[in-house]
Amino acid sequence: MKTPFTRRLVARSLAALGLASFALAGLAQQAWPQRPVKIVVPYAAGSSPDVIARIVGERLSPRLGQPVVVENRAGAGGNNGTGAVAKSAGDGYTFVISTNGPLVYNTVMYKNLPYDPFKELRPVVLAGGQPNVCAVRADSGINSLRDLVAAMKKNPGAFNFSSTGVGSLSHLGPELLKIKTDTYAVHIPYASSPLAIMAILQGDVQFACVPPVAVMPQVKAGKMRALAVSTGKRSTLMPDIPTMREAGLPEIENLAWMAIMAPASTPDDIVQRMNREINAVLAMPEVKEKLNNQFMEPIGGSTEDLAKFLQQELRVMTPVIKRTGITME
Repeated sequence: MKTPFTRRLVARSLAALGLASFALAGLAQQAWPQRPVKIVVPYAAGSSPDVIARIVGERLSPRLGQPVVVENRAGAGGNNGTGAVAKSAGDGYTFVISTNGPLVYNTVMYKNLPYDPFKELRPVVLAGGQPNVCAVRADSGINSLRDLVAAMKKNPGAFNFSSTGVGSLSHLGPELLKIKTDTYAVHIPYASSPLAIMAILQGDVQFACVPPVAVMPQVKAGKMRALAVSTGKRSTLMPDIPTMREAGLPEIENLAWMAIMAPASTPDDIVQRMNREINAVLAMPEVKEKLNNQFMEPIGGSTEDLAKFLQQELRVMTPVIKRTGITME
């Protein structure tokens, strides 16, 4: 039989245990991360997301006190790696740096996309962006975007273009170009921008509109010619390359962007910590310099900024995708 004293003793013991459990839980959260943090890149090594993940990851590691491991899981235009993270446990140890297609465009294009980026992933930070560069082989005889359009009109069925995957900006940009100019070219997707560029150099395709990190070294080497950038203003990093607007195509204005996302169940405090740390890394002069050397601009911002940006991209690109008539199973 419990006396008033024993009841008070039990109550105090339970309260103490509760406080101890709360303190331990808080201590465990403060101690995150306790092991390496993984950033999945859903594209091949050397791709723009891979480059920015490694540049940011190098500086992020000492801030977290743990290694930041970059893992490439290419395939299905970025869907494989992005989907794998969407289905991962939200324990704060797995993130993805993905792009326009897997995070936005594919939700419109695919009838049965095996993951929902708007429900199964949560925004962390918009890491960076770059314009796509439309380019041809230097010996093609094509010197401008107008020349390319004229050549496609003159030789219907003779042109192929490469991309970094179905549903990527490098796919939809040329598709929109075809619609606006009433031209025809066959789309051939590749797993990464370096492979898309290699296809041009080997003569398998005639042009591509892909990230400059893969194009510009070949342009500087005299092997390729840059025709236009996909943004509305000239890039400060490539000021000599005209815009689509300057070529008479003002409707084609897009940014190839890279966003870091986490599984939807990842705790708020971990997501906010990652956001703060990555923003701090993106603000480092040496990081900006490294990204600029790869023709990328750091962006950053809050998790809410990224959420609004993704919704805006969906609103803008949905009619474009539907206009092309592209659908995937």
